[in-house]
Amino acid sequence: MKSRDDGWSSQWGPRPERRVQPYWWPPSLLLRQLGSALYVSALVGWRAFPYWAVHYGIRCIPGAAGSWGQGCIGFPAHPVWEMTAACNLSCIHCHASGGKRAADELTAAEAKRMMEQLAEVRDFRMMAFTGGEPLVREDLFELLAYAQALGFTNTLATNATLIDDAVARDLRRYGVVIGAVSLDGFDAVTHDYVRGQPGAFDAALRGIRALQRAGIPLHINITVMEYNVDQLKPLMELVDELRAAILIMYQLVPVGRGRAIERASLDLEANERLIRFMVEAQSRSKAIMEPVAGPQYWSFLLHRAGIRRGSLLRLAETVFHGCSAGRGFVYIKPNGQVWPCPFIEVSCGNVRETPFPTIWTTSPVFADLRERENRLEGRCGACEYRRLCGGCRGRSWAISGDYLAEDPSCFVHPPAGDEVA
Repeated sequence: MKSRDDGWSSQWGPRPERRVQPYWWPPSLLLRQLGSALYVSALVGWRAFPYWAVHYGIRCIPGAAGSWGQGCIGFPAHPVWEMTAACNLSCIHCHASGGKRAADELTAAEAKRMMEQLAEVRDFRMMAFTGGEPLVREDLFELLAYAQALGFTNTLATNATLIDDAVARDLRRYGVVIGAVSLDGFDAVTHDYVRGQPGAFDAALRGIRALQRAGIPLHINITVMEYNVDQLKPLMELVDELRAAILIMYQLVPVGRGRAIERASLDLEANERLIRFMVEAQSRSKAIMEPVAGPQYWSFLLHRAGIRRGSLLRLAETVFHGCSAGRGFVYIKPNGQVWPCPFIEVSCGNVRETPFPTIWTTSPVFADLRERENRLEGRCGACEYRRLCGGCRGRSWAISGDYLAEDPSCFVHPPAGDEVA
């Protein structure tokens, strides 16, 4: 028998007690979220900010649950669980090398214990489920319901091809407050090529519309690479047409299956072009935009405005966090391995062997990343924005094998020393 309020089923066993703090407490968290959006709005001249705030911003607050501003992969202070390697698509850039289910994935019981441990970390208010493709895991709704009962708000990263109206309604019932859907082209030709399956684009659009009919705010993920970098303008038009509340602009980092197409990743000059495009596009987009693997976005905005020290820089360091790897953000693999982010393939421990709070507080890798302003190397270590930006630690790892090395794609302080205008 199911409860009328949240869909909990007695067949899943006893309901856990709520352990997670509400996403709106203390109210200062909401002020920091608003402050980060206002600061971006001022720096880029975001004309649509009032529209976004009224139509999307308020609805996005549960998805930003407890964050203290903007950072890479959206914002700091949330765990992401790659709940399965299984996927119905075969994307050429997949960092998880999604396809078949791994033999050692966490069981439902192990996953529930892991979520109980995550709930012990006071800063965590939102639980993000990703894959692979989460919807191919048969116990997805049970696990969403468990996270919801613990007090988490849930977000789901999906290719959306398996979502219809009934699935979308169930996702909302089980606490999904934002649906994050990947689009890698503005048309079927590019998207289907990247996704490795004909019809993926049209199926994703059907899934997006089902999410919207269910009242779930839309978050679009775009992975920028040489295959689609020339399509960004029409892609942005599509994002607004789809009424997306959030747009996260990933850059291809050559890990997982992406190693085979490393040549398609953006170099220093392409990174600069992308971030300049993001700044211009944000000024007119109705979605709020954030980078992944491009934390120079914030340092570029400040550098362009002449903010290099003083109170305005300190304010920016309060609401912007650049690379969030290990500094609030954490990524858990299907087998329980804990990574700082999906692009830093370094295990900090395994929740099967060590309770997550112990890993979170004692891992030397996390210590390095949390104290990065004192430990970064090269140009990143000497940069005035090292606390706010920090460079992409994932790209540094992928290119050099050292997650503290300088980010080779930084154009704000390029290798030759000629600063960006």
